[in-house]
Amino acid sequence: MKLDQQYSGNVFILSSEDYAASKAVIYGMPMDFTVSFRPGSRFGPPRIREVSIGLEEYSPYLDRSLEDITYFDAGDLLLPFGNAARSLDIIGEYVRGVLADDKLPVGLGGEHLVSWPIFREVHAKYPDLAIIHFDAHADLREQYEGEPLSHSTPLRKAAELMGGSNIYQFGIRSGSREEWQYARENINFYPFEVLEPLKQVLPQLAGRPVYLTIDIDVLDPSCAPGTGTAEAGGITSKELLDAVHAIARSDVRVVGCDLVEVAPAYDPTEQTQIVAAKVIREMLLGFIK
Repeated sequence: MKLDQQYSGNVFILSSEDYAASKAVIYGMPMDFTVSFRPGSRFGPPRIREVSIGLEEYSPYLDRSLEDITYFDAGDLLLPFGNAARSLDIIGEYVRGVLADDKLPVGLGGEHLVSWPIFREVHAKYPDLAIIHFDAHADLREQYEGEPLSHSTPLRKAAELMGGSNIYQFGIRSGSREEWQYARENINFYPFEVLEPLKQVLPQLAGRPVYLTIDIDVLDPSCAPGTGTAEAGGITSKELLDAVHAIARSDVRVVGCDLVEVAPAYDPTEQTQIVAAKVIREMLLGFIK
């Protein structure tokens, strides 16, 4: 660590203050207004930043250091509390600007509904977009208890926008009967596992723009208890890191990514936040070329 590097905890480790020179932009989406079980993911983005201070800048997996790349942390977007529709509009407007500046958007959630306006904006710029989705839940409902704006609906909205054949889901192990039927009929659906089916899929996506969205509950609760709808039977943090590295080493073109649903209040050990911060580090190092 250089002597002039000072970490306040308010930004992700080694973030640049120069937006114009940065290749990627980290931004927080502190929204958890539609969660179906335990709230608290709106506190995820700042805590991920704070624990990132404990990371090494160097990744032995990728043999790269955060000192080798330039990225900007914009902080958290100002979202009107309780107003999901307006909050989604604000997120979409912000991401549209980041994409217009040809920078990689790296989002921190927040509940998974925050990904929906990002999908829409990234697809508008890249019409041949593919989405890779790691999650415990399919998020393919049309509505939840009568509400179409729900953290259980973003991938269904994406499928209706860009076609289910362009969506690849991994690690799913929970959902309604209707969601599973819809997934099997319309989505590239790989339930329960992540790494091995992902390795088989990546060559099919060579050359295509890809957006990666990660719900932290794809991990087993033993690895990440700090989330609103924890689901037993998940993958390990090692497999998640291996999956991110597989994407980074592949021939796909990652044009955006996010990590959502970290709810720090349910994990006083901080292991959920720590693994989230490490995954963000690996995505920055792997996806910024």
